[in-house]
Amino acid sequence: MQTEAAGAPGPGWDRRRRWQALSVCLVSAFMTLLDVSIVNVALPSIREGLHASEAELQWILSGYALTFGLVLVPAGRLGDARSRRAVFMSGLALFTAASAGAGVAPTILVLVLARLVQGVAGGILNPQVAGLIQQLFQGAERGRAFGALGAVIGVATAVGPLLGGALIAAGGSAEGWRWVFYVNVPVGVVALFLAWRLLPAPIYGERQGLDPLGVLLLGAGVVCVLLPFVQEQQWHGGLKWLLVLAGAVLIALFVAWERRARAPMIDLGLFRLRSYTLGTAIALLFFAGFTAIFFIFTLYLQNGLGYSALGAGFAITPFAVGSGLASAVGGRIVSRYGRPLVAAGLVLVVIGLCAAWVAVELRPGGGVAWATAAPLLVAGFGTGLVIAPNQTLTLSEVHYTEGGSAAGVLQTGQRVGTAMGIAAVGSVFFATLASTRGDWATAFRHGLIVVLGFVLAALAAAVVDLVAGHRLRRSRREPR
Repeated sequence: MQTEAAGAPGPGWDRRRRWQALSVCLVSAFMTLLDVSIVNVALPSIREGLHASEAELQWILSGYALTFGLVLVPAGRLGDARSRRAVFMSGLALFTAASAGAGVAPTILVLVLARLVQGVAGGILNPQVAGLIQQLFQGAERGRAFGALGAVIGVATAVGPLLGGALIAAGGSAEGWRWVFYVNVPVGVVALFLAWRLLPAPIYGERQGLDPLGVLLLGAGVVCVLLPFVQEQQWHGGLKWLLVLAGAVLIALFVAWERRARAPMIDLGLFRLRSYTLGTAIALLFFAGFTAIFFIFTLYLQNGLGYSALGAGFAITPFAVGSGLASAVGGRIVSRYGRPLVAAGLVLVVIGLCAAWVAVELRPGGGVAWATAAPLLVAGFGTGLVIAPNQTLTLSEVHYTEGGSAAGVLQTGQRVGTAMGIAAVGSVFFATLASTRGDWATAFRHGLIVVLGFVLAALAAAVVDLVAGHRLRRSRREPR
């Protein structure tokens, strides 16, 4: 047993610096999450600059998502067991170096390899952020910290196309894509220095093992589950879905092994906590819809209506504004309202998406960006009330010594949800596009229907949690 949790603040660490430490974590997390969405608008520039094929362009996107999701849980466990600061800084240094490598890439192969390394680095870094929040903050302050993280997640996802468009416009269509990666380098170098200064050094007790067989089983299972989804458009035929079945078998073997492992990578007792189990399900389902919106909306605007990368980014800005504002609010009030706040946010997202559907129905042409501005603002505000509060509630009963691995599982669910959502929504989008002979507006509306299905499923999970919580409180009040 550890005498004190690895990564716990030492006696010399000034707790008044915790908000400064959080700022370093959030800036670093912003970079890694931004690189999920910022590259979307850079693909035409990359195609022109490196003469890339469609399959190679797809790997720039899917390779990052695949390796990101692969290492989340092992990295979270490593941070819990050893040193969150050391693991965080290792991930940040690797991400910064990989960004520089991507920027100078002379060929598409080098760029794809750099993106794979970027994904690994992002997966190493991100669980440490949630683990450090669990470690450094308590009570209502923890909610505000997770609110700030939720704002980063929402804004990074939504503002990526705008920032990417601006960088490409400044750098030119042939070489502007390089600045999408270069921009990470100075930020990463400064963040590394500040992380060393501000993050708490660990106090080590007896080190726990890291369960190599568990890492292998879970890693293989996650790859088998994710790969068919991230390659759905390039890998034709139905045989690819057998990998999902193989992945489910490997994950089942992982669970069986973890039950008997001396130093399990994941405390399976976490899933006996209703808040954690249902919160993870909500995250998976919501991210399946949430991130797919930007995928099909960007395609609609740029390929269907001829918007520039910068113009497409501006069109998504209302979502980013709403999400950022509501995340800060949600983090402050989640301790007061709990799961009903998440349910209310999901309802707002449904309302916003339905309004966007109507807006595209009425104004499918070049003015669609203005027509969808208010609906996207509402959907973004709802998103801000979902992501941060749900993460706070999901991890609320998790001891901080398990914060990294618990967050790794939660974020793996988000990555799986993202891959599932883009594959499902993209299939409907492209099938409609083919059947209607290029009716981009109809394809977008049909994609929105699938997005709404995922969001409604997340709302159903939130309602189940609300009902179960109500019954539990009522049973405690009744006399025995």
